[in-house]
Amino acid sequence: MRMFSAIAIAVVAALLGGLWYMTATKNSGDIFAQCRVNGVAGGASVIGGPFELVDETGKTVTDKDVITGPSLLYFGYTFCPDVCPLDNTRNADAVTLLEEQGKIVTPIFISIDPERDTPQAMAEFTDIMHPRMIGLTGTPEQVKAASQAYRTYYKKQEDGDPAYYLMDHSTFTYLVLPKYGFVEFFKRDVSPEQMAERVGCFIDAADNAN
Repeated sequence: MRMFSAIAIAVVAALLGGLWYMTATKNSGDIFAQCRVNGVAGGASVIGGPFELVDETGKTVTDKDVITGPSLLYFGYTFCPDVCPLDNTRNADAVTLLEEQGKIVTPIFISIDPERDTPQAMAEFTDIMHPRMIGLTGTPEQVKAASQAYRTYYKKQEDGDPAYYLMDHSTFTYLVLPKYGFVEFFKRDVSPEQMAERVGCFIDAADNAN
């Protein structure tokens, strides 16, 4: 990965991690305190928000249409040679583990490559990953707005064959709860078992608070 993209991704990571420093002392009543590893209390006010995208059927949908329960959001693209398939597989495995515990979590894959990622391409990709995975694409403007809402980074590589270009992008997975918004992010080194355990903690804490 190029140096400039690595720096940009580091900036995203610093923003996510820095949320703890800005908010932890103000959120001693945080119901998710026992679940947090990355320390993002109060992060929902900085990361996440409304978006409008296109689902696998070609229908325009909003965040409220797709985030109807605990959801794991990942931004990537179907032509990605390794990172995106591995990360989405990890997310799908975690969702399966949670489902075995009676906890239903929706994996959502948002394209950052609308030029190639048609609704059909997204459907073919997500069908392989998990039967309940939702694929979302859209216009370049819609995709950019969703990416900016979640403070993600992506950039098309201009070198090489223009038909087979790659995308530089950040690789965080975001846990979003309908009532609370964004509550946590997961890095690539988190295993399916670790993700399932942490997501389960957030779900239990939210249920106990209701």
